Order: sequence, then structure tokens, then C-alpha cells
Amino acid sequence: MFCIFYILTISGNILIVLLVLCNHALHTPMYFFLVNLSFLEVCYTSNIVPKMLLIIIADQKTISVVGCLAQFYFFGSLAATECLLLAVMSYDRYLAICQPLRYPILMTGSLCFRLATGSWFCCFFLTAITMVLLCKQNFCGPNEIDHFFCDFAPLIHLSCMDTSLTETIAFATSSAVTLVPFFLITVSYSCILIAILRIPSGTGRKKAFSTCSSHLTVVTIFYGTLIATYLVPSADSSQYLRKGFSLLYTILTPMFNPIIYSLRNRDIHEALKKCLSKKSDFLI
Repeated sequence: MFCIFYILTISGNILIVLLVLCNHALHTPMYFFLVNLSFLEVCYTSNIVPKMLLIIIADQKTISVVGCLAQFYFFGSLAATECLLLAVMSYDRYLAICQPLRYPILMTGSLCFRLATGSWFCCFFLTAITMVLLCKQNFCGPNEIDHFFCDFAPLIHLSCMDTSLTETIAFATSSAVTLVPFFLITVSYSCILIAILRIPSGTGRKKAFSTCSSHLTVVTIFYGTLIATYLVPSADSSQYLRKGFSLLYTILTPMFNPIIYSLRNRDIHEALKKCLSKKSDFLI
């Protein structure tokens, strides 16, 4: 089942990347950020699922310390980058709906590039700070991780040293890359909602909302599972819940994102039809 989910996730996200790259009509800021998100989902899932499949199928339940730390680093960096990218995408939708006439001037290609690269660099750099502190820890005692991947909490529980500084820095950096983007998303969609309600016609309101409904759905699912995972009590009985919610945002959410973005997206439908028609012409 997880192998099927992984194949669907990779194929769905790569399909979106290829459709946007091959169709000039989709070379817009919204789809530029969507390509970044889809590429991130491929890396994010590939960092966790292949090793999990080895655990389930081949019963290979061991991982080296270096491999475990590397998995945590990429997991933390990519998860944080997704938070920032979702905030950037909400800002893009805010400009498109609330500032439609100035949108082409404000959301330029250079700004899109700076926002995307800044999101990637900032999150990989901030996670590296936690990573350096984590590498300085001495791990002893039981070498078992009660999880299906190397997350921060299971790793820090194996340390024999004082972890207060590492936990404080990790909390500060993770709060910065999750709560600040969440605040920006909330403000953006509050402004979008006010602007949509001011549109006199029902057709206009429906059309305006349809341009951001997919992104709002993805944000709700991602942040909902993230909050449910890391705000549940830390008792042992809740560890099963943590792992269950972790499955949602590490496997199911990346798989559903291409479906959500393409389900009611006319541009994606047209690009896919053109691609299939060219393919059939070539075969003929």
C-alpha cells in the first residue's frame, strides 16, 4: 500500500512539473511556485518512504547514525521550506485577487525567483544550526527509535548529554519557520476573503475563490496534520497518534497535493489535453 502511495506521489508531482515546464501558458508566478512545491514533495517523500519500505518489506530495521542524521536534516529542511513556500503562494494569491491591476508589476519573475530561492536557502540554513548541535550530542543507552523515520524528538531522547540548548534552538527555529508563515497565510487569506465578499456578482466571487481554493485546501491539510502531530501530549500512549499523523503529512499529503491542484484547475486540464494530443499524433 505504501509502495503504491509512493509511486502515485512521485508520478503525480513529476507530471505537474513536466506539464508546467512544457506548456508556455503555465509560465506564470502561481505555477512557478507550484513547480517548486511539487519538486519539494518528490524530495520530501523520497527522503522517508524508501527506507520505510525497506523496514516493512525487507525487514531492514537498522540505519547508521550518519544516515539517520542526514534523514532528519533533509526532513526538517524540506518541511520548513514547504511552510515558507505555502506562505509565498498565499501572498501571490493575495496580490492576484486584491491587487489585480498591479499584479504583473509587483509579482515579477525576479521577485518570484528571489522568494523561492530565499525560502529554500533560509530553511536549509536554519535546520543546519540544529543539525550542528545535534551532531555534538553523545548517543548512548537503547539504540531504538520509536518511529518510522528519524525525527527530532526520538533522536534527542537517545542523548546522554544535556539537551536543553539543542531543544531551545530547535524550538526557536521551528517556530520561526512554521508560526510566522502561518500568520502570514492567515493575514493573506483574511484580506482575500474581505476582497471576495466585496465583489458584487456571485459569479465573480465564485471565480475569485476558485483561484485560491486549492491552495487553501493544501494549507489546511498540511498545517492541520502538523499541529496535530506536534501539539498532542507527549505521553507514551499518544506516540501511536504521533506516528499516525506523521503518516498523513509525510505520505498522504504529498500524494493528494497534485490531485487537489489539478482537480478543478482548467489550466492544468488544458495542458494535459494538449500533451496527450501531441502524444497521440506522434504515435499515429
